[in-house]
Amino acid sequence: MKTLRFSALLGAAIFAFASPVLADEVVVYSARNEQLIKPLFDAYTKETGVRIKFITDKEGPLLQRLKAEGENTPADMLLTVDAGNLWEAAREGLLKPVQSKVLASNIPAHLRDPGNQWFGLSVRARTIFYNTQKVKPADLSTYEDLGSAKWKGRLCLRTSKKVYNQSLVAMMIAEHGEAKAEQAVKSWVANLATAPFPDDTKMLEAIAAGQCDAGIANTYYFGRLMEKKPGLPLGIFWPNQKENGVHVNVSGAGITKYAKHEKEALRLLEWLSSDKAQNLFADVNLEYPVNPAVKPDAVVSAWGAFRQNPLNLAKAGELQAAAVKLMDRAGYK
Repeated sequence: MKTLRFSALLGAAIFAFASPVLADEVVVYSARNEQLIKPLFDAYTKETGVRIKFITDKEGPLLQRLKAEGENTPADMLLTVDAGNLWEAAREGLLKPVQSKVLASNIPAHLRDPGNQWFGLSVRARTIFYNTQKVKPADLSTYEDLGSAKWKGRLCLRTSKKVYNQSLVAMMIAEHGEAKAEQAVKSWVANLATAPFPDDTKMLEAIAAGQCDAGIANTYYFGRLMEKKPGLPLGIFWPNQKENGVHVNVSGAGITKYAKHEKEALRLLEWLSSDKAQNLFADVNLEYPVNPAVKPDAVVSAWGAFRQNPLNLAKAGELQAAAVKLMDRAGYK
């Protein structure tokens, strides 16, 4: 994998500095894996004739690369996961605001940057999962209730080091204020059955194995795991439906500040929000389309409908530093 990544980076460097980018090409830096984006780009090229050059890496190295390249960057678009990362790219001055009636129409306001620098393209819900042999849906209600006495020694969580949990807590701060959010996180820590897990999949497997009874994870991890092991005793629950709703996040994109082909990149971004592209973008990773006019994949739809928290996801970035400090104070490792 490292060799492939190095080859991709080397190829991109040769492409960037040894040859000009053609007008019928768009260059994308992507923190999403190749298998998740190549089918989309191939479809776009087939439909429009515009070729997509892309390299993939983790979001951190991609942001550092964009900063180092400055106005010499070949990148026209940054594609990454989590609104916190998109917010950081905008804060660092790596993206530019764009005006698009298409994007404003296709993407709900809470799933895009208020300053129009980034736009969600698929939705992932971070919700509650439980062992169906040990928990009844009626036992569950809210994220905050997982800190109540009845869950003592029964809760599993993923590490606080992952941006997904940092964004969740940041949005809790935005919704409830820092004091109440910290109280909730401390109560989670007090109820842990074991140390936090390195990833959502291992945590879900622990719930299924009876090591704990409930936990919080992104929906697509559940979908992938159940495709491989459909007999696992795992259920999905939509919390906070009487309050603000389920915490959601996005994978999304923005046009780079020094895009050489801004118009072509904007057309690609608009196409990614369209009916035609949305299922391609969301279904391959078992996510939800960001465009509310597009239905989710049948597997995803089977999980049931839920109400999303309508708070703008820019708060996930604005309050991320506060969330990290809060989790540290709460003893959430």
